[in-house]
Amino acid sequence: MSQAEDDAFAGAIDEQLAAIEHRLGQVALGADNPFLAEAADHVIRAGGKRFRPMLVAVASHLGPRAELADVVRAAVVIELTHVASLYHDDVMDEADLRRGVPSANAAFGNSTAIMVGDWLFARASTEVTHLGTDYVRLQAETFAELVAGQIGEMKGPRPGVDPMEHYLRVIEGKTGALIRTSALFGAMVSGADRRVVDAIGRYGMRIGVVFQLADDLIDITSDETGKTPGTDLREGVLTLPTLMLAASDDPADAELTALIRTGLGDDAELARALAALRASHVIGEARAEIERRAELARAELSVLPAGPARRALDRLCDEVVSRSV
Repeated sequence: MSQAEDDAFAGAIDEQLAAIEHRLGQVALGADNPFLAEAADHVIRAGGKRFRPMLVAVASHLGPRAELADVVRAAVVIELTHVASLYHDDVMDEADLRRGVPSANAAFGNSTAIMVGDWLFARASTEVTHLGTDYVRLQAETFAELVAGQIGEMKGPRPGVDPMEHYLRVIEGKTGALIRTSALFGAMVSGADRRVVDAIGRYGMRIGVVFQLADDLIDITSDETGKTPGTDLREGVLTLPTLMLAASDDPADAELTALIRTGLGDDAELARALAALRASHVIGEARAEIERRAELARAELSVLPAGPARRALDRLCDEVVSRSV
């Protein structure tokens, strides 16, 4: 393993990400209406982790070639789709904060947030046409998965369906699908062979699920997420820790589960539930499950060509897990 090679690779990724960020900054300028431009720019400028564009960039080094313009366009399509979904999510969650700033619905109202989200989806759809029909098809299928996952979360499991299985299907749709497509887009624009593309797609879905599992745990364990802590609890959304709690035979766990399920609209009740959950055994169990699933993602990398891109994807497995610690 060459440290110099990895350093050069990191520099190349930084250059790609800078170009992607520049292009994202230009998107809102394409709006004819100044108010639309301001609202669209609101969450785009807030930044965030840019996890999905980063994955596009890293995967673009898995094949023999990748034009910078194609990498940038693919990453912009992915991030616009992601940001658009955040506008809609915040309306549904009645969120006040997003990435540490007022959410779009709090700043501009629900109707505006929804319409701006639609406009960003439209911009993503325009951008993807320049990449070709395979990308258009994949983008459309991914969008359908994202919406189905979000609806599944809203409606909950059908009678007789295991809640944990339902939850995992939901996060595959609402989060895993777009992260999988991020990896696929990167590999596709690089001209990677079919075996590599298939493997990176499986990796992307697995690491996407791990990413969401970690996010859901952070919603409980951290007060420094850029969002209102305990949002899932307040909205009655059961996630990995609370589902593990509900499956426990411990009477103390049953009492806490009952508190969570009765609704936590009151700030004092929410704070009490958060404190109890943070002290619960399910936090450690949830972290262990996140680590197990990260190893499943890592195993998909075995067919990828050796080199700095594969090493970066391997390190990413550890980094996604460490977010939940």
